[in-house]
Amino acid sequence: MQHVENTSPPTIDEILSLEKQVWAALVDGNAAADRALLSADFLGVYPTGFANRDDHVGQFADAPTMSDYKLSETRLRVLIPDIVLLTYRADYQRPGVEGWDAMLISSLWERRHDVWVNSFSQDTPVESS
Repeated sequence: MQHVENTSPPTIDEILSLEKQVWAALVDGNAAADRALLSADFLGVYPTGFANRDDHVGQFADAPTMSDYKLSETRLRVLIPDIVLLTYRADYQRPGVEGWDAMLISSLWERRHDVWVNSFSQDTPVESS
């Protein structure tokens, strides 16, 4: 008989807190914090193409990539207790830019060895109206 660990799924607040740590790393320019939150096999799907963890962390080479952000319309879909999909709208401001942009984001979080890591993210720009 196979041993099955009894784990319960996270709450949306728990996963949203982790996602906000990724955004805080973008605002602070904290590459180490960003790397710690992403799985070694992280895959990002962005308007500019595919990215791995090193690509994502590499964006901090010059400076922070965000100056401010707001997350809304959050939803959590539990695929299994150890894998969840967070979807939301991100309104954000880049350093030195007055206006705001927006994206719809899907972010896959996995519990690996009792640690939650972001293994996949897809960003879809929201067209200005």
